[in-house]
Amino acid sequence: MSISKAYRPYFDRALQKIKAEGRYRVFHDLERRVGEFPTAHSYATGKDVTIWCGNDYLGMGQHPVVLDAMEHALHHTGAGAGGTRNISGNHHIIVELENTLAKLHQKEAALVFTSGYVANEASLSTLGKLLPGCVIFSDACNHASMIHGIGNSGCEKHVFRHNDLEHLEILLEAQPLERPKLIAFESVYSMDGDIGHIKEICALARKYNALTYLDEVHAVGMYGKHGGGVAERDGLMDLVDVIQGTLGKAFGVMGGYVASSARLIDALRSYAPGFIFTTSLPPALAAGAIASITHLMESNVEREGQQRIVALLKRRLSQAGIPVIFTNTHIVPVMVGDPVRCKQASDMLLRDYGIYVQAINFPTVPRGTERLRITPSPLHTEAMVEHLTESLVSVFQHLEVEMEKQIAA
Repeated sequence: MSISKAYRPYFDRALQKIKAEGRYRVFHDLERRVGEFPTAHSYATGKDVTIWCGNDYLGMGQHPVVLDAMEHALHHTGAGAGGTRNISGNHHIIVELENTLAKLHQKEAALVFTSGYVANEASLSTLGKLLPGCVIFSDACNHASMIHGIGNSGCEKHVFRHNDLEHLEILLEAQPLERPKLIAFESVYSMDGDIGHIKEICALARKYNALTYLDEVHAVGMYGKHGGGVAERDGLMDLVDVIQGTLGKAFGVMGGYVASSARLIDALRSYAPGFIFTTSLPPALAAGAIASITHLMESNVEREGQQRIVALLKRRLSQAGIPVIFTNTHIVPVMVGDPVRCKQASDMLLRDYGIYVQAINFPTVPRGTERLRITPSPLHTEAMVEHLTESLVSVFQHLEVEMEKQIAA
């Protein structure tokens, strides 16, 4: 049944608006094939392409140890979880997964959600409701899931300038010491690739009686001796009250989680609607996540290989004059600064060079900072790096994108 004609103009106008601004999103029809990462088949071009913008940072989504664990669980326990965690969905594998995550982050307990987005939204909104009179301090560059969770908490909110410790302290000291407070921030910010001031923010939290909530979504699996994230790498995990992460990026599967004290996790388990009223993660996904986390807790081969390719790519792009934001992380933002040309660059790379890099436009990034967000993996080769660099130079010259410009984060 078609929607009523009276309502069509509303949707038409909304779509025309984003098309006119050059930020209409096109989802490319790709097929990832086991054993061929980071290449995939593009149904748009009918050819294989090299993926340079995926969040499967280490290629664990196709790692044999993960696939074997998922296949075994699928045949042993079936496809679905059976319901919510309260109604038959509390399968043993998901309990094991939470124990594994708690161990990874050296916390008393962990709670698994269906995605990182849900983990942030449900946890932050619930924590705000559980702390009477709570005020939440949020970094200006926090992810949409954190912003929405904070908004849904109903708490008073203050946004501090990105990574600005002085501004954060001014906001904190304006509040009564005894008032409940929570500081929400990230370790690796996904669009610029810079790192939050974990040690300093935790020190301010202790000084002003605040809880800390750290999003490690783009860092878990990637940093630290065991893949616990930037907080593990820097020896700061014990200072952070709540660590949030994802299973859908470096761990290569799907799902999100928080790790903290047993009491806080129990409160979230008991009160968070985004946890209580949704179907549990299927056993096969939980088994794959356990296998991936366990492997990366012992193996540094993937992390070291990825860091080598990242360094090589940054060096080659710099030598070629490509405008890159330079950081100490695995995220390589190539700046375009215009939504139309950014989309054109993405389309040309796919069509003419067999390279898939999605354009990142507003509202994901501020207007005027449109970019191609490149994320190398340990399975990209030196030949792929050279091909990407040469292709970017050709495309940027054709589109007259400013070159020979290096940008500090």
